[in-house]
Amino acid sequence: MKTQAYMFMGVSTFFGLVAALYIFWSYQDTGTIEWTGTTALVIALGFGWMVGYWLWQAARRSEHFHGLPAEERLDGEIQENAGEYGFFSPHSWWPLFVALAVAFGVVGVAIGWWMALIGAFLVILSVIGWVMEYYRKEFQH
Repeated sequence: MKTQAYMFMGVSTFFGLVAALYIFWSYQDTGTIEWTGTTALVIALGFGWMVGYWLWQAARRSEHFHGLPAEERLDGEIQENAGEYGFFSPHSWWPLFVALAVAFGVVGVAIGWWMALIGAFLVILSVIGWVMEYYRKEFQH
């Protein structure tokens, strides 16, 4: 996981350097800062570092309790990673409903805020349905 963390932080640092150049060149060209591109690049910098830092911390905690994973060691074998990786719902319709609700809300921003508010409400309802999927009927734990 540390490799992925370093990749996220490296690419986002590149976005930070590009943001600095973008601010400099837009100011030299027009006399003002072009805020749309600057904001996008700074947000990319922040999000990349946020994900990279989380991956780095997760790798440190995992190594502290479980040691280095097989993919990080030079003597690691493929069969060391064999086994179950977790539970993934094979029949759930809720991700589709969440995606449709998000799409409805995003289109609502372009059409009208009333539609965006309805979309936000639908997102909340569909996420609750997705989270509570295995707490009712024959699938409950």
